[in-house]
This record gives sequence, C-alpha cells and structure tokens, in this order.
Amino acid sequence: MINNAFEKGRATYPWWPDWRGDCAAIVAGGPSLKGFDLSPLKDRIHTIAIKVAIDLCPWAEVVYGCDAPWWVSRNGLPKYKGIKLYHGIQANQYPNMRRVEIEIGSDTMLVDKPLKIGNGGCSGFQALNLAVQFGITDVILIGYDLHERGGVHWYGRNKWNQANNPMGSNYNRWRKGFETAKPSLTNLGVTVINASLGSELKCFPIKSLEDTMREWGL
Repeated sequence: MINNAFEKGRATYPWWPDWRGDCAAIVAGGPSLKGFDLSPLKDRIHTIAIKVAIDLCPWAEVVYGCDAPWWVSRNGLPKYKGIKLYHGIQANQYPNMRRVEIEIGSDTMLVDKPLKIGNGGCSGFQALNLAVQFGITDVILIGYDLHERGGVHWYGRNKWNQANNPMGSNYNRWRKGFETAKPSLTNLGVTVINASLGSELKCFPIKSLEDTMREWGL
C-alpha cells in the first residue's frame, strides 16, 4: 500500500508535516488521562491533540477536531500557532484552519488524496489517518479508552453548545472501525501501540507510555 497522500500533500501544501520514519502520539479524551503525565512527549515525539486534549499538551504540533461546535466554543484557538484541522464547515470562519474531507462509508486508512481520510466514527480514528498521511510509522494512542468507567472524558461531559457525548453504542462502533482499519495499517508498515491502560480498544497492543518509549529508544 503506497502512501500517495504524503507526497501529494508535500507538493500541495507548504505547511504539510514531514514525519517520515518518526513516532507520533495522538492524545484523545478518555478518562485514563486524569493525572496522566504527558511531559515525556514534549520535544521528543510528534503530537496530535484531539480537541480538549490541547489543554494538556499545548506544545502539540496539530490540533484535530471533527465537529465545528468545539472550534466555535474555543473561538478557533486564536493563540495556537500549530496546524488546526477540522471537518465541520462552520469552523471555516476562523483564520488558518485546514479542512479535511471524510469518506463517511470508509473504515480504512485512506492514503491516496491528502486530507481525505476514513471515517471510523470518531475523531480518534480520523486523527490516526492524518498521522499516517503525514508519513508516520510508529504511533502511540493516549486517552483511547472507549469506555466510560471513570467518566466519559478526563474533563467530564462535553458541555459546549451543540456538544455530543458518547454512549455504549458509540464505543462499539469505534472499536469496529479500528478493527476494520488494522489491515490497512499493517499494509502501510505502521505500528500502533495503545498506551491507554484499561482500554477496551484491544486490536492494538496495550502498553504503558513509559514502556513503549523505552522499547522504541525514545
């Protein structure tokens, strides 16, 4: 499987990241992030923050949020200088926003067209597809709990205007999306570790962040 999106992205967008051969961490919103120390990532691992996770790792190079209402609630993160990626059209009112296209019927890692990604039913899946398009080969997932033991998110329930909160059926849908996408990740040579201890996302090996970084020499 050839990652055409990486080369096309570099040729098309001056801001396109070159993460070839590197490791990335994607920080989501699961309850396991309560008290989680993200400082080992800083200046050592490329980081994508999903929505509210940017509050825990403000150094993240990319913020991704599929739904526009969150971007509206944060006024487009005007002080954030990294790459801001969104899908919901209402967020295009803010400067320096980059819109992604989601293939609703696809639960695979799409790598033909830059910024056209698979669905998977959640921002966590979509952020992983973006990391792959940026050329990443090793990925650590953090806060990918896919359960609500200990709360829906590390910060509680989503309360911004037009916010949604997941239910059991959502977690089942998300797990299925990742399971379906795993062969495409394997074909691309991408290794994924889930550092969300206690996670219900079991199609990837579950290891602590500390152990993963040590094994990967980070």
